[in-house]
Amino acid sequence: MSRSLNKATLIGNLGADPEVRSTSNGSRVATISLATSRQWTNKAGERQEKTEWHRVVLWNNRGSNLADIVEKYVKKGDKVYVEGSIQYRTWQDREGQTRYTTEINARELIMLSGRGGSDENAPVPTQVGAGTPPKESFDDFPAALDSDDDDLPF
Repeated sequence: MSRSLNKATLIGNLGADPEVRSTSNGSRVATISLATSRQWTNKAGERQEKTEWHRVVLWNNRGSNLADIVEKYVKKGDKVYVEGSIQYRTWQDREGQTRYTTEINARELIMLSGRGGSDENAPVPTQVGAGTPPKESFDDFPAALDSDDDDLPF
């Protein structure tokens, strides 16, 4: 049987506070804008940087309350780890024009910035979504995020 995989993994910073809304059937959904950056040195020895912006959608469904979590604990500038799938959507705007968007439909979120939100006494979950929370964080393994140490053969 042929199998396939649609998986996106991002670590980045929020460009704005989460936007949370309710659908007509009462489900809650949050949208965040996540920035990822890469840096390199060009041939002239000058340091270059490119930032990509990703639209991430987080739903309250199947036992996870991702929309509620980001609304309460995540804010502009926070660093997060997001895992999910890439989705493409089209729709007609009010003028009848076809619009396109690419989104990451999040299944898992790990907050990497520490305590967020306004209630400093509330417990802060560091990971939400499927699976058991890991005991380590990316802070424990800084080399895992070092793009200069890439030994991939292709």
